[in-house]
Amino acid sequence: MFSGYDVNRLLLDASVVETLPLRYTPAGVPVLEMRLEHVSSVSEAGGMRRVAFEMAAVALGDVALMLLGTPAGSPLSLDGFVAPTRKGAARLVLHIQRLAPLPAGDGSAKASADAGENRGKT
Repeated sequence: MFSGYDVNRLLLDASVVETLPLRYTPAGVPVLEMRLEHVSSVSEAGGMRRVAFEMAAVALGDVALMLLGTPAGSPLSLDGFVAPTRKGAARLVLHIQRLAPLPAGDGSAKASADAGENRGKT
């Protein structure tokens, strides 16, 4: 199996759909599992495409504690990596490493798309 790829990073603006109760690993590390919803419009092949999906996410350690108590519907800007839910699984989960709250707006796809296009620009 080829293992020459070194970049696994996902930047995503999403809203919290559901947060499961905080749990701890046997080593005592806090773990918070959640479902996220993303809606945006993106340019593809010269046209606009609406993208909407839900995905699983997990946060560990201090990031899990930071997310604890985040209500459903809260918009977040997330930075992390994707990995299989378990070894050999086809389903992926976002492992959140950094986050920032997004301003509460009308929740429109355009607001989410604009935020994604402007991320990292100064």
